[in-house]
Amino acid sequence: MEDNTIINFDKFLDNHSFSDEQLEKRKKNYKKFNDEGFPNKKLEDWKFSDLSQIIKKNIKNFVIEKSETNKLQVTDLIKDFDHNKIYIQDGKLISYDFSFEKEKSLKLNIEEVVENKINTNSLLNLNSALSENKISIIVKEGYITNAPLVIYNNYSEKKSNLINSNISINLEKNSSLKIINLSNENSINSFSNNSQNIYLSDNAILKFYSLNYKNNTNINYSFSNIDMNKNSHCEYFILSAGAKFLKNEINCSLNKDHGSIFINGIINLENENHHEIKTIVNHNEENCKSYQLIKCVLNDNSKGIYQGKIFVDSKAQKTDGYQLSRALLLNEDTEFNAKPELEIYADDVKCSHGSTSGNIDENSIFYLMSRGLTYKQSKQLLINGYVAEVVEKITDKDIKDFVKKLLGISDEY
Repeated sequence: MEDNTIINFDKFLDNHSFSDEQLEKRKKNYKKFNDEGFPNKKLEDWKFSDLSQIIKKNIKNFVIEKSETNKLQVTDLIKDFDHNKIYIQDGKLISYDFSFEKEKSLKLNIEEVVENKINTNSLLNLNSALSENKISIIVKEGYITNAPLVIYNNYSEKKSNLINSNISINLEKNSSLKIINLSNENSINSFSNNSQNIYLSDNAILKFYSLNYKNNTNINYSFSNIDMNKNSHCEYFILSAGAKFLKNEINCSLNKDHGSIFINGIINLENENHHEIKTIVNHNEENCKSYQLIKCVLNDNSKGIYQGKIFVDSKAQKTDGYQLSRALLLNEDTEFNAKPELEIYADDVKCSHGSTSGNIDENSIFYLMSRGLTYKQSKQLLINGYVAEVVEKITDKDIKDFVKKLLGISDEY
């Protein structure tokens, strides 16, 4: 690894008591990471986001001390609707409350981290080496949860903190769950490296909402691997707005017939913030559907990226795949990059992809001003209408209203 940023892995091991088996797995994972280092622009998947340089510029020595506290630091709680809760502090589970659910129907287990099998992703190797444990969430067969589950990810007021979290979500047959993954970040120039492994059994339904909206100077990476089975459905929404750098990566495999995934995302940036959404949807069986809509609003010197790929296997006939990214550029110094891809090996499919970018319509602003609005009000109204198309894809009304509030969108736009 040529990165100059220092990670004291030996100190991390000294501060923890792992079994011999776990110790060897962690050493193996860390060696894989150390051989590759942080991703850089030489890698095709990172050509628009040189994480190695971003970390080198902002962090010299990582802090990875063991968290001794079992107390949750101050956090902003959602008060808009009833929900179950998981509290995580610097990657460590503090507590959870499933009081709205039937006993043993929604379960949480703490498990050992296993060796990362995706050898091409050095950040997953780092995660498997440094995560204290894996938080496993299980919805039992046939159970429909009564309230959403909010995962509060809280970061302490440390500088150059290195945070690794590892979460597994398993929905058994005919079950349903709504999750809000919420970032509450108080640290400075820290790096959070988050891994989610999601498994949907037959007829399972997951609605997953990833919300990062608090302004901070942190560097974040989130990887979600989703395996879907027969008639399963996933609604995945991303609000990417707060951190200095954030890359959300989704790798979804539709492994049985009649599975469907809908990925909708908003990148809303200002200053010099740099965010990316990268998706791969693998259609491995017939009669599956995927829909992706990503919209960016870029101001000041910000940079937004969308890389999206739809893969269709030769046996995945009757595939329906849609992908579209759009960017609204509010300043001439902003930058938007898109890389839409289709890789199709089946004949009977319906697939499309596209990407557009442009400036705000000044004629529309002048029209609204003629109706009595100020320039600022007119501009904001157009922006709200632009992103509202994505927000309206959220199928849960309470969560939709909450996201609208975060974005300052009224029902009239």
